[in-house]
Amino acid sequence: MARKALIIKAQQKPKFSTRRYNRCKNCGRSRGYLRKYGLCRICFREMALQGVIPGITKASW
Repeated sequence: MARKALIIKAQQKPKFSTRRYNRCKNCGRSRGYLRKYGLCRICFREMALQGVIPGITKASW
């Protein structure tokens, strides 16, 4: 879980647009972010296994 201060800091509008960085919408994690879903890899995996994200299934071959 990310620190509250860092989550709030990321939500504020930066002085320059290039200073903006992505955070997971679910937990606030900054690393392992998937742009298409707006989630970190950990939250993405948990939600995909639960079937919350439509069209995503675990690969098996």
